Amino acid sequence: MTQRAPFIPEENIALFLDVDGTLLELAATPDAVKVPASLRNTLQLAAEGVGGAMALISGRSIGTLDRLFAPNVFPAAGKHGLERRDTNGRLILPEIDPHMLDSARIVLHDMQSTHKGLLLEDKGNALAFHYRGAPSYESTVESIMTELVNAINDKFMLRPGKYVYEITPRGYSKRTAIEAFMQESPFAERIAVFIGDDVSDEDGFEAVNEMDGYSVRVGPINQSAARYQFGSVQAVIAWLRERNLKLRKA
Repeated sequence: MTQRAPFIPEENIALFLDVDGTLLELAATPDAVKVPASLRNTLQLAAEGVGGAMALISGRSIGTLDRLFAPNVFPAAGKHGLERRDTNGRLILPEIDPHMLDSARIVLHDMQSTHKGLLLEDKGNALAFHYRGAPSYESTVESIMTELVNAINDKFMLRPGKYVYEITPRGYSKRTAIEAFMQESPFAERIAVFIGDDVSDEDGFEAVNEMDGYSVRVGPINQSAARYQFGSVQAVIAWLRERNLKLRKA
C-alpha cells in the first residue's frame, strides 16, 4: 500500500489515533500546539475512508480536542479514556468529584509558582504536571506526585508520560476506551489499528494486540508493547495522506 506502512491493512480497519506526539509535534506547553488546516482536512478524509470508524484517543479533554480540530468533530476519548464520545455524539462521562484533588491542586499550584519551568494543567478531575520546561526537576516532580497520589490511591493513580506526570481516576485508560469503541458500530468487526507515541499509550497497544490488531508506536519500539513503528509524526501524516489518495482513486 505504501512504503511507510506496508504492514497496515488497506481495508476494514478501525483507526485509533493519539494526538500529541502522533498527529502533532510536541510543544513547549500544551497550549502552544498549532493544528494546520491541512491536517484537519487529512483527518476528515481519513475518517470518511474508514466509514467513520476513526477516533482520537488522547490525554487532552474532548473539549480541547474539539477546539484544536474545529470545525471537525470526531469520535474521541479524552483524559486517557476518562471521557468518551461515540459516533452518535453521545458523551459518556463518569461522576468523579474534582474536589477530591483539591489538596493536590494546592500543592502543585504552589510548586509551579516557586519552580520556574513547571506547569500545572488542571483538567478538573485529573491533574497533569509538566516539566518539559525544567527537565532537571524530573525526580522532584515524580516524588511529589507519588506522595500526592498515595493519599488518594484508592480512587486515583499516577500516570507517567513524556515530561509529565498525571494524577487520573482509576478504572479508565486508553485500553478501556478502545475496547468500548470496538463494541460499537462502525468500529465493531473491523481490524483495530492504534497509533501512539508514549508510555501512556502502552495499555492501548496491549488491547489492540489482544484483538489481533496493529499496534504502532511513533519512535523507538524497544521496551514497548507496540509491534510496528512509524519514525516520526511526519511519517504518520504522510501515511494518512497516501491512504486518502489511494482511496479516492479507487
